[in-house]
Amino acid sequence: MNIDELIRDAEEQAKDAFSRVDRIARVCSERVLQAFLKNRVSARHFAPSEGYGYDDAGRDTLDAVFADALGAEDALVRPQIANGTHAIFLALSGTLEPNDTILSLTGSPYDTLESAIGLNGDVPNTLKRFGIRFLSVPFKNDRIDLDTAGEILKSDKTVKMIYLQRSRGYAWRNAVSIAEIKRAIDHVRSLRSDLIVFVDNCYGEFTEEVEPTAVGADLIAGSLIKNCGGGIAPTGGYVAGRKDLVEAVSYRQTVPGCGKEIGSYAGSYRLFYQGLFLAPHTVAQCLKSAVLFSALFERLGYRTLPKVDDARSDIIQSVLFDTKEELIAFMRAVQAAAPVDGFVVPEPWEMPGYADPVIMAAGAFVQGATTELSADAPIRAPYIGYLQGALTYEHAVLAAKSVVNALITAH
Repeated sequence: MNIDELIRDAEEQAKDAFSRVDRIARVCSERVLQAFLKNRVSARHFAPSEGYGYDDAGRDTLDAVFADALGAEDALVRPQIANGTHAIFLALSGTLEPNDTILSLTGSPYDTLESAIGLNGDVPNTLKRFGIRFLSVPFKNDRIDLDTAGEILKSDKTVKMIYLQRSRGYAWRNAVSIAEIKRAIDHVRSLRSDLIVFVDNCYGEFTEEVEPTAVGADLIAGSLIKNCGGGIAPTGGYVAGRKDLVEAVSYRQTVPGCGKEIGSYAGSYRLFYQGLFLAPHTVAQCLKSAVLFSALFERLGYRTLPKVDDARSDIIQSVLFDTKEELIAFMRAVQAAAPVDGFVVPEPWEMPGYADPVIMAAGAFVQGATTELSADAPIRAPYIGYLQGALTYEHAVLAAKSVVNALITAH
């Protein structure tokens, strides 16, 4: 098998998908640039702050730029937010009170969030311990089941929040599109106008021309070491949406009564600004890489999701393997193509917050940054590998060669 020819054939098949990705990147890049220009970003905004952080121009302007770039009234962008799960938990715990109910229209959330909500395990400070319930409606024929959701909303008046997870987590399905999010929001709004609609936006930013806030979402959250950080933000997360809700979340992130007014950062803000500026382009590189792997693995006889020509609403590419050994070989090959720790051999391990052993390939400049080429999977049947990222498409091509060689050898 000539791997170079295989890749060229896959790229030929992917031409239309690549063009679609480029169009989206241009639209999103223009919106991000306008956000920078509107808020008059200058070098002074990169300077660190100290102490309480009162009147921190870099922090406050970063909030404003993110809000405009994401089509929101306001945003809370903080290096102190540890990851996407933390950002989501802040959004939920900051806007809900005891005896409120969350209704998820996208089934069960990520494994790590299940612990934070209180759906598994018994750790302190979960939403369950705060007296907040979580109900979920499974997908029906790969779409949001609005009929069942409507029945629950009519019978359970404690529901205060509609929860939508845009990405797939460890499920064999496509991400939820903006069009599907709009369909769901329009439906629940027709039944209850008082609901808060929250969207877990992790992995989804800049994969379509608009964000969920443009179609009626009240609040979104995500990680800066995913899409919005452009591959260079060193840490952090964000919550964006309605101004009153963002303010409520800020009271949870710092302290009630102070909120966004406090919180200094002793490092430079430059990488957060620059990461956002680069984000639409970086996401386009991730999407093209995912499309390439989809086309390539289809040619090798594997089932992939999304397919090459499917519309994409996150940066993740799923590949279904026949055996655990194949899955592990795939992960090790991705790791072997990493610029950092390429010599490391990944092993499944009991990772905090996950129900099954997890294997991860993550040789990244920023630990855990999923806009850098990485992959992960729970070790459970069906054996699905989840690939994401690539700061450059060229790196994805080189990694693809490594992976194909490894799988051929494994057979």
